[in-house]
Amino acid sequence: MGLYGAVEAGGTKFVCAVASGPEEILSQVSLPTETPAKTLGAVMAYFRDLQQKTGKRLDALGIGTFGPIDLDKKSSMYGYITATPKPGWVNTEFATIFEKRFKVPVGFDTDVNGAAYGEYLWGAGRGLDVVLYLTVGTGIGGGLYVNGKPLHGLMHPEMGHVLMQQDKSVDAFEGTCPFHKGCMEGLASGKAVDLRWKCHASELADDHAAWDMEAGYLAQGLMNYILTVSPQKIIIGGGLMHKKQLYPLIRAKVKTLLNGYVQARAILDDIDNYIVSPGLGTNSGIIGAIGLAMAAAERKT
Repeated sequence: MGLYGAVEAGGTKFVCAVASGPEEILSQVSLPTETPAKTLGAVMAYFRDLQQKTGKRLDALGIGTFGPIDLDKKSSMYGYITATPKPGWVNTEFATIFEKRFKVPVGFDTDVNGAAYGEYLWGAGRGLDVVLYLTVGTGIGGGLYVNGKPLHGLMHPEMGHVLMQQDKSVDAFEGTCPFHKGCMEGLASGKAVDLRWKCHASELADDHAAWDMEAGYLAQGLMNYILTVSPQKIIIGGGLMHKKQLYPLIRAKVKTLLNGYVQARAILDDIDNYIVSPGLGTNSGIIGAIGLAMAAAERKT
C-alpha cells in the first residue's frame, strides 16, 4: 500500500496530510498562509519530519492550490501560481520545487479541481460523468470533472470570474475583484459580503437581506454553468455555504432564472438532489489532493 502526501493550499491556510488512501489519513496539520518562503518551507518541513519519524518515504504528492496556476507541462512556468490576487504570491514556483525536493511524482491542480476530484471519486458526484464543484469562501472558484478527467484546456476554469448582472439601484457595491469588479467573486465572495455589509458574514442573521442577494448572484453563475457545461450534479462548498439557508434560496432562484428552458427532471422535479452540499463535508479538498497523489503514482507506474 502506498504512502501519499497531500496539500490543500488556500488563501488563509494550507492543510497538509499523509495518507494511505482516502479513508486512511495518518497525519494532518493546518498551517497559516503567509509568505511563499515561510509557508512552503513549513510544508516541506512537515513532510520531511514525518518521513524521518516513520522511516517511510512518500510515493507521491498531490497539490490542490489557489490560482491561477500554470498546468501546461511544456511551459517554463509549469507548476507555478501565476497572476493571483493573493498578495506576495504572484509567479510563485510550487509543484516543481516539491518534485525536486522529494523526488516523487506530483499531481498538481487548482484547489477546486482537487475538491471536485474528491467529490467525483468518493463524494456527492460518485458514479456520474459530469460533476461541477463550486467553492464559495474568501474567493469563488469552480472545478469540472468530465468522464474522469478535469477540464483544463487553455488553462483551467475560472468560474468565479463570470460577470454578473448587477442592479445598482439595489446593490451599489463596487466589487472586490481587482481585475473585473462586477464578477461573481467580486460581488458574492466572502470578502465581498464582509465589505458590503461592514461586518463578518458570520455576524449576519440568517434572515438578513445579504443572503437573498448572495443567492441571487450565485444562481446567476449556476444558470450559466448549467447552460454551458450541463453538469449532472452541482456541489457547492466553502465557508460561506455554512449558512445552510443559502441552498434552498439558490435552488429556487436557479429554477426562476432558467424559466423552464432546461427540461431536465433533475432541475424541474428533484433540484434538492441536483444542487447539493459536498458529500465529503469540509474534507473535499484534502481528500481530493490525496486522489491527485494516487493518480500521479499510477501514472508513474
